Amino acid sequence: MDYYSSQITQLIEELSKLPGVGNKSAQRLAFHIINMPQEQVERLAGSITRAKANIRYCKECFTLTDQDICPICSSRKRDHRTIMVVENTRDLAAYEKTGKYEGVYHVLHGAISPMLGIGPSDIRLKELMQRLQSDVDEVIIATNSSLEGETTAMYISKLVKPTKIRVTRIASGVPVGGDLEYIDEVTLLRALEGRVEL
Repeated sequence: MDYYSSQITQLIEELSKLPGVGNKSAQRLAFHIINMPQEQVERLAGSITRAKANIRYCKECFTLTDQDICPICSSRKRDHRTIMVVENTRDLAAYEKTGKYEGVYHVLHGAISPMLGIGPSDIRLKELMQRLQSDVDEVIIATNSSLEGETTAMYISKLVKPTKIRVTRIASGVPVGGDLEYIDEVTLLRALEGRVEL
């Protein structure tokens, strides 16, 4: 039996499809949206529509951006000879919050996971190797401390070592099984500063 009208039920169903949003949270969000002023709802809907239409991958690092080249890659203040490899854009944002990393990034959009059928060709490794043909001094591997993250780190290390480019891995301080996006800035900074040669 439906307690709500079909449009409210549909809104709750759509919101509950978002990650981390259960049915109760979806109901709360739905009623909040319904009670918002019309112009605020239109701004929210417009933001979602514009983001979906205009966000794309940076042509250099593959982070999400609304420009061809993201602000980090286009900055002359960044050290383009140091590339930090991360699994996703959220991990990039976590390191940017430290305010201490001066290099650029490369976003893989995943990690190698044979169990899930994700191989090296399913993430942005080919693009990373193309970037390394320019003037690069160091590749910092900042994948998560999970089985998939460690597998990806070792694979990248084996790919990069023959190029004679220095390969480092972020140090401990990041707990095993922890996702970078949830770790505080101090721990991330300590992990970055304590990175070791692979």
